[in-house]
Amino acid sequence: MKIDRRQLALPVLALGLMSVVPAFAGADEDAIAKNVEAFRAAQAAGNADGIAPLCAEELSYSHSSGSVDDKAALLAGVKNAKYKWTSLEYKNPTIRVVGPAAIVRFNFVGEQEFTDGKKTPQNLHILMNWQKQGSDWKLLSRSATKL
Repeated sequence: MKIDRRQLALPVLALGLMSVVPAFAGADEDAIAKNVEAFRAAQAAGNADGIAPLCAEELSYSHSSGSVDDKAALLAGVKNAKYKWTSLEYKNPTIRVVGPAAIVRFNFVGEQEFTDGKKTPQNLHILMNWQKQGSDWKLLSRSATKL
């Protein structure tokens, strides 16, 4: 059996390209994971200025109560909150990149302490949708369900 180098070129090229594609997906997943953690840290600190650059202008942010905020209402709510987070974790996150979108799910576990001293535990399932806008990943929507 005689093998021509030209016959090998296409399979070799295909294998080479297959090794590059997961690298891009991995880079996007890493960037999204970094943004999710930055969002959590800013949320835990009550830092609206830290949350703002992570959100798309078209943000739709649903709370477990059923209320829905746009970007301006979310940031105002964070700035004027009558509570602070005593703990806030995003447990068991999963990230699935689908083209210029990403689906992020996790268990939101924390405790809020209100100005009157009352403490309220939170245990929610969160679904976030992130969208690639230019070279940045922005939070486009978020939905919360009580567990």
